[in-house]
Amino acid sequence: MFSFGLALTSWSLIPFSISAVIVDINVTVLALFTLSAFNIYGVMFAGWASNSRYAFLGAVRAAAQMISYEVSLGLIFLSVLVWAGSLNLFDLFEYQEFVWALFPFFPVAVIAFFSLLAETARIPFDLPEAEGELVSGYNVEYSASSFAFFFIAEYAHVVLNTSLFALIFLNGASSIFGFAFKTLVLLTAVCCIRAILPRYRYDLLMQLGWKVFLPLSLSFFIFTSSMVLLLS
Repeated sequence: MFSFGLALTSWSLIPFSISAVIVDINVTVLALFTLSAFNIYGVMFAGWASNSRYAFLGAVRAAAQMISYEVSLGLIFLSVLVWAGSLNLFDLFEYQEFVWALFPFFPVAVIAFFSLLAETARIPFDLPEAEGELVSGYNVEYSASSFAFFFIAEYAHVVLNTSLFALIFLNGASSIFGFAFKTLVLLTAVCCIRAILPRYRYDLLMQLGWKVFLPLSLSFFIFTSSMVLLLS
């Protein structure tokens, strides 16, 4: 219920169009990342309470993976928001009226997409649920409605992150139908990647996050901030 509740609460901050949003605050992105960070506790509680080594190892993997890739994902999103000069998603739409942020920020947008896959534990980064090693990960001891809550929460976070990507890089909230279409295209890409790529090795996954994605995203954040200061 904890994971399920967090997944639903986060949707209250997502603007479906310029005029359709439940909660409008000036620090929308920070609030979304805060709620996303709390999801780690639900996963850890689930793995620990199962009293199973497989579940606990899956929970530890999931927590490490979420923390590792959320840092680089946050830095990339902040780079775009520094360019727009606001942490409110509505202000970002004005800057994408003529050019989507995807084009000037294309290199880091690719990194952000793969960080999104890793943070939500989608293939090829589904190491917390590696069936060959951990049976099913942190939810191995759960069934029926308990498993359903975890399953819905997991996919709600996938849809949430893809919709946030569409909002930040593709000016998703130009209209409700445009927002839905762009999110659906990204979800289709996630499903296609699941069908064509093999699972990554866990030590390589951590190296990719901390030694490649993090330095690149941090360097780009510093570069963007410097350019904004110089041109302002």
